[in-house]
Amino acid sequence: MSAELLRSPLHDRHVALGAKFAAFGGWEMPLEYAGGGVLREHAAVREAAGVFDVSHLGKARVRGAGAADFVNSCLTNDLGRIAPGKAQYTLCCDSSGGVVDDLIAYLHADDHVFLIPNAANTAEVVRRLTEAAPEGITVTGEHRSYAVLAVQGPQSASLLGKLGLPTDHGYMSFATAAFWGAELIVCRTGYTGEHGYELVAGWDDAGAVWDAIIEAGARPCGLGARDTLRTEMGYPLHGQDLSLEISPVQARSGWAVGWDKPAFWGRDALLAEKAAGPRRQLRGLELTGRGIPRGHMQVYAGDALVGETTSGTFSPTKKVGIALALIDTAAGLADGDPVQVDIRGRRIEARITKPPFVTPSVR
Repeated sequence: MSAELLRSPLHDRHVALGAKFAAFGGWEMPLEYAGGGVLREHAAVREAAGVFDVSHLGKARVRGAGAADFVNSCLTNDLGRIAPGKAQYTLCCDSSGGVVDDLIAYLHADDHVFLIPNAANTAEVVRRLTEAAPEGITVTGEHRSYAVLAVQGPQSASLLGKLGLPTDHGYMSFATAAFWGAELIVCRTGYTGEHGYELVAGWDDAGAVWDAIIEAGARPCGLGARDTLRTEMGYPLHGQDLSLEISPVQARSGWAVGWDKPAFWGRDALLAEKAAGPRRQLRGLELTGRGIPRGHMQVYAGDALVGETTSGTFSPTKKVGIALALIDTAAGLADGDPVQVDIRGRRIEARITKPPFVTPSVR
């Protein structure tokens, strides 16, 4: 691994657990662990509880009188729809309607919003907000001040309950708790489709929190399982399924856009694209033939090239290949229609389907 890659405060613990590492968003993060591997880690989250170190995710804070209104005028979703103590999935777009990043906004108060962007895009999100911020509002990058641990799975609530942490708050809400003298934010969010929580802890407090979660029975899980889990749910990954070239309208993420808001970055372009109809849209593909799709594979309907995959993997739950793909709307394809995915020169049969590919747990 390059010495230039950043490391989580839990890096030594991952090494001790026999982790295999990979570069992700400028960070050296665990891909999978010895004695488990992606399939066992994936199953642990679907059936019991797993814990992910996702400290590579960015952190930024916006403070000052009118901070929430300012963030709301920049990002796509409508913060006015939620109250303090709630979190919201939202998008940072540019003037063309392309997606700079997708992120979670934690609304603490009218004058305080905490943001969790993706690792590789944090600096750019902070830069754009800082340049746009009016006098009296500060935007602070806090990427390496906090760690983030995701505890996911049907047993996640009982596991965290053993540690005395709050677990009964609703989906996309958060609570502040004390743990061994450290302050944690416990948010009912996740990227797996299972009942779960994301814990934001101080950088130096992360080790004790991780150790307690492992001791309570969670299986350590790497980013390999995180990817198979999110793909089964059809959740987009920025840089693949969302990007500066793939708008929220194309990615079918319009539900995260406050269309009635008077202002947000990219509003005019997105309204125009929505009105005209996108030339392509993100669809799910489930293979009916044998093969594992990956990103950037061509999709055919008969002899016609109709699109390209953006993400693809083997579904450990369904035991078939699945993918997300940008499909030309002019092709007129509907859910259930047959297509073929070109996998290393072989056209493998698949069908259009609407994600999620698996049934999510009750929130």
